[in-house]
Amino acid sequence: MQRFAVIGLGRFGTQLARGLTRAGAEVVAIDKDRKIIENISSEVTVAVRLDSTDEDALLAQGIDKVDVAIIGIGQGFETSILTTVTLKSIGVKHICARAERQMHGRILRRIGADEIIFPEDESAQRWAFKLMAPQISEKLEFAPGFSLAQYTAPGSFQDKTIIELQLRKKYRVNLIGFRRAETKSDTKLSRQVINVPQPDTVIHKGDLLWLVGSDEDLASLPEK
Repeated sequence: MQRFAVIGLGRFGTQLARGLTRAGAEVVAIDKDRKIIENISSEVTVAVRLDSTDEDALLAQGIDKVDVAIIGIGQGFETSILTTVTLKSIGVKHICARAERQMHGRILRRIGADEIIFPEDESAQRWAFKLMAPQISEKLEFAPGFSLAQYTAPGSFQDKTIIELQLRKKYRVNLIGFRRAETKSDTKLSRQVINVPQPDTVIHKGDLLWLVGSDEDLASLPEK
């Protein structure tokens, strides 16, 4: 099970923590406000009131062992900077930091943030799915909980036919078409779009598959 820390529980952070929890992740929700922590405690794995710039407090909660830490602090850029530095110093593997301005985003990247979130441009639900399913490069929701997604074929799909992959049976998703991955020769044939895949069509690593299914099933597709 993937484990996330969401630090700063304003509107964006709260929605993100809830979205990750609904998607099946283990979520540690962190904020300095006692009331906010009390309100969300029943909706996440752990909700804890602490100072996100306190290295010892973060280590006590095992934040150094999470897969991803998301800094959702909306006000107080200095706190975002100090939190990013602290998470980096304790060895958090992947840090996503919220920024209100492009300049703030550039600064956060320079001091250790791996990804920058601009909440005015991207919703918390979109980020929850992105964090849970990094193998999905693009997604278009056409009904609540159901999407058309672009998925890069992993190495485990190499040289397997569509019938061998059993996408519908194993993963409960439907393949509606795909585009061949670019090769060193970069010929038109290598980049062709196949909009009516046949059962004996062979898939290669790197092919871009267009799949339809529930967000939960799409997120369960293998990354490797």
